[in-house]
Amino acid sequence: MLPEPIPDTPLEKLIWGALLLALCVAVHAAGMIGLGRLVRDRWQDRSPGYFSDLWLLVRMAWMITLLHMVQIVVWAWFFTASGGLPNVQTAFYFSSVTYTTLGYGDVVLPPTWRGMSGLESLTGILTAGLSTGFFFNLLNRILEHRQQRH
Repeated sequence: MLPEPIPDTPLEKLIWGALLLALCVAVHAAGMIGLGRLVRDRWQDRSPGYFSDLWLLVRMAWMITLLHMVQIVVWAWFFTASGGLPNVQTAFYFSSVTYTTLGYGDVVLPPTWRGMSGLESLTGILTAGLSTGFFFNLLNRILEHRQQRH
């Protein structure tokens, strides 16, 4: 649980939001670095070919998705622990649609908490950009490697 008192002022909520954003970006960046090292270390060991390349991309997509899910859980935990949302299921659903910027609007934060949803969306946008850059770079390396073999 979060330390008492629960953030009441807009400034306190902004600080918590900034801390959550920083934590999520750090977790995501560390995950991307780890995945990059994993690919680099195993690059020479992999058998070249279409299905091998495809399998590598699928595994990386799973790992990247898992990183995003961890961040959604962090935000959901915060919303539940701080009283912004009533339970874990609602908080996870809300965080999922907010982090991904879908924003259905069927679940919303209380009026005094609504600014936090924007920070969660920014977190999702930033880390999605990191993921996209990583995935694009991986695909580009695969294509370059294939071109060198032919």
